[in-house]
Amino acid sequence: MKIGVFTDSFRPYTSGVVRSIELFSREFTSRGHEVYIFGPDYPLLQPPKEKGVFRFISVPAPTMPEFSLPIPISVQLGSTIKKLKLDIIHSHSPFLLGSMGARAARRFRLPLVFTFHTLYDQYVHYFPFVGNASKHLVQNISRDFCNRCNTVIAPSQLVVNYLDRIGVKSPVVIIPTGIDLDEFKNVNSDWLHENYNIPEDKKVLLFVGRLCKEKNIAFLLKAFQIVEKNFPQVFLVLVGKGPQEFYLRRLIDKMGLKDKILFTGVLPRNKIVHCYASADLFVFPSVTETQGLVIGEAKAVGLPVVTIRAYGPAEMVVNGEDGLLTDPSVNSFAESTLQLLHDRELYKSMSSKALENVRNVSSVNCADRMLNVYQELIDSGLSAPRRRFNFKNSFFFDQNEKTSNIFYRHFDRYRMLH
Repeated sequence: MKIGVFTDSFRPYTSGVVRSIELFSREFTSRGHEVYIFGPDYPLLQPPKEKGVFRFISVPAPTMPEFSLPIPISVQLGSTIKKLKLDIIHSHSPFLLGSMGARAARRFRLPLVFTFHTLYDQYVHYFPFVGNASKHLVQNISRDFCNRCNTVIAPSQLVVNYLDRIGVKSPVVIIPTGIDLDEFKNVNSDWLHENYNIPEDKKVLLFVGRLCKEKNIAFLLKAFQIVEKNFPQVFLVLVGKGPQEFYLRRLIDKMGLKDKILFTGVLPRNKIVHCYASADLFVFPSVTETQGLVIGEAKAVGLPVVTIRAYGPAEMVVNGEDGLLTDPSVNSFAESTLQLLHDRELYKSMSSKALENVRNVSSVNCADRMLNVYQELIDSGLSAPRRRFNFKNSFFFDQNEKTSNIFYRHFDRYRMLH
């Protein structure tokens, strides 16, 4: 099977989407399938050339310089797809290269699959030119793109419910991104203490993810302040980087927690696995995740999880068994964290269950399910539906004509470039 993957982000950029593509691609190629990635270039990072990876000219995003926006123009795309003899196209974004992949699928009469990785309406603060009405617009884009696909992949049932609510009619299949369990063997349970001089008597709370608004880290800091007052022998480690880092550092200074919180910055995978293994508890306050891949990674080393009951995390944690789901309040989050720090028997039980339950989302099992979806579409002879976006018929445009006309001009330029 020859699989074309179109994505608006890829390594060396790090994100849940990139990690998902890497894991599935690795599993597919290990079974003898061929995977070809069509993704952005990162001119500031100068990624090495990789076989099977086709890079598009890209520019740094104005609101996220570490992220590059690919320019969806290529005079060679058609001939490349013909030469590769792709069997199926899998888009991982409804924008830019993801949209280009959808057009390529229609042109070459190939099945089109789309993974709904992100609750895009929760990220509109990165696109300020459409103003307050942008949530409606992004929901409409998401709905219309999904309805142009043969199959939509959702990481969780709550995402299926969301897609149904916004009007998606295409078939939706639940397949989470799997966890590579082999990656978490032979890890160092003292790595954080050894490399960052964290005292051995400190209990380490760990967060892994981008330092950005949608991850709700300011909420985590407020909860940690309560935890630290009641359990002084605690330390918080934040692994990652992002646009809120400067703001978060200032907030920590104001809270008087500078000596209790560590920023590691971005770490390579071979070090992140040691971070998980050397922590005591995984704390994840995000309410915008479609899955929460890092929760599964934490469970792969036996870390109990404290997270807010919302979307993907609500399905990644079995409440009271391998972690605790909390209300979206600082006090509730802090109380659950303190409960696991104080109750050692509960902690041990949850740690054991975390190791057991994570096997249900192994990368091997999830890859098999995805390949079955591909094969069924190929065998059926279906190709991508010939549909186009129709923004002007939406509620958003009826209510926000001025804003919609501004966006439509921007979007029309993209379509002309395509």
